[in-house]
Amino acid sequence: MERGRAALGPALELVHTGRAPTRAVLTAELGVTRATAGAVAAELEALGLIRVDARPTASTGSQGRPSHRLSVAPDGPVVLAAQIHADGFRAALVGLGGRMVATAPGCMTVPADPARIIDAVVAAGAGLLRETGRRCLGAGLAVPSAVAEPEGTALNPLHLSWPAGAPVRTLFTEALAKAGVLGPGGVPVPGMAGNDVNLAALAEHRHGAGRGARHLLCVATGHRGVGGALVLDGRLHSGSSGLALEVGHLTVNPAGLPCHCGSRGCLDVEADPAAFLTAAGRTPGPDSSLLHQATELLRTAYDDPSVRDAAELIADRLGLGLAGLVNILNPDRIVLGGLHRELLAADPDRLRAVVADRSLWGRSGSVPILPATLDHNSLVGAAEAAWQPVLDDPLGVLG
Repeated sequence: MERGRAALGPALELVHTGRAPTRAVLTAELGVTRATAGAVAAELEALGLIRVDARPTASTGSQGRPSHRLSVAPDGPVVLAAQIHADGFRAALVGLGGRMVATAPGCMTVPADPARIIDAVVAAGAGLLRETGRRCLGAGLAVPSAVAEPEGTALNPLHLSWPAGAPVRTLFTEALAKAGVLGPGGVPVPGMAGNDVNLAALAEHRHGAGRGARHLLCVATGHRGVGGALVLDGRLHSGSSGLALEVGHLTVNPAGLPCHCGSRGCLDVEADPAAFLTAAGRTPGPDSSLLHQATELLRTAYDDPSVRDAAELIADRLGLGLAGLVNILNPDRIVLGGLHRELLAADPDRLRAVVADRSLWGRSGSVPILPATLDHNSLVGAAEAAWQPVLDDPLGVLG
């Protein structure tokens, strides 16, 4: 019995990440008997987390014995996920498997008091829960700042007007309680909080372009600035206190623009959407985010020489930063998100050539550079943080 309960979490994670599509695969991955795997799957189904097909089916072209298919429960519980960025926020309900059930964007000037926008985020998420009637098991929040552990404070929200050290996790948990977002047993759900790119990397590793990588480096532009994250052996590497991989503050142009951190020529100001728009000679408009404006310009006007020259300049700066990271971290895969994903799509050979030319391991051609495949990966990553206690001990949370 104890062995079966201990297998519940690993089994749920295998189904959640798509690595156990059948009970036979689950049996092999867990290293247990068919009977134990069947009991574990049945327990997860009884908890409303997964679905076990009643009839075993054989995969196309397979020679083995037919097996019961496993999938996440389509009408199962959700977590509330939210992302705050420089131009507003987005709230969502996310099920197992990284499935977006409902979403609500919100545009607003981010106030200096973080509690105000966090209250607005939670109100939007609570509205989605009321509309859908779904059961909520947790909540996660992605913010554009390093989040210090174990306090859960936003240490350097450079692109927001928040004070350094804003207690975002505490504020999020308090807002959830005020809004009546309740979990199992009628208890207010705890709030998790993390850096937006860290959480995006976790989502890409479990459900996107990083699936199967052992050492995944993720670099992305947000609405402003550049962030990075590293997943090692399936776990997010956040350093001793949650502050690792501040790649936005790598210097790639010593004579470049002054950075918010006090240095000059950092990736944060040399390879983000604002830098691209400026290099292309475009003045940002007020009607949409810098990320949206930069992405649309790159997609629709790449044949314009000024846009192409700007894209090549940003790609060269990004490639220089990636090359240094490859030399230090030796990842087996790099995933790019935000505007960087679009730069890769526009001219994949140029960016890869810069990384190869400037890095020892890059020259071997052994570091694939791929575009992120999840459109809202920070939101999905915030959901992953909220799902983690359930993945660790499903019965403990739901029983």
